[in-house]
Amino acid sequence: MSQPTGPIESWVERQISAAIERGEFDDLRGAGKPIPGIDDPPDPLWWIKRKMKREGLSVVPPSLALRKEVEDALDKAYAARKEQDIWDLLEPINKKIRAAIRVAPVGPPLNLMPIDIDRVVRRWQARGDHEVG
Repeated sequence: MSQPTGPIESWVERQISAAIERGEFDDLRGAGKPIPGIDDPPDPLWWIKRKMKREGLSVVPPSLALRKEVEDALDKAYAARKEQDIWDLLEPINKKIRAAIRVAPVGPPLNLMPIDIDRVVRRWQARGDHEVG
């Protein structure tokens, strides 16, 4: 690669032209396609959002995250093979719910009460597709 002589802009242009002639810009990924987000309005947090999307991250208010955790835990509880598994799964969730009730979470209202584990167990037993004991 040559050293710049004269104005830097003309040296850069010569380097680019030479690279084009050598075919170094042929078959680039995304060639001929629009640049993603080129028409989006300016966003000072664009880089954070892109990184979060790339890494599969999201920001969910604690109350919504806890609601989702309860929903997932109940699904797992009804699929449990043993009653003790239900208790082991739901008791920690109830501790989190009680803690969230004592201190109002940031974001939407919690709208949750501790899970009636005895009721979940009765429904689970009524299904009958589990181990006894």
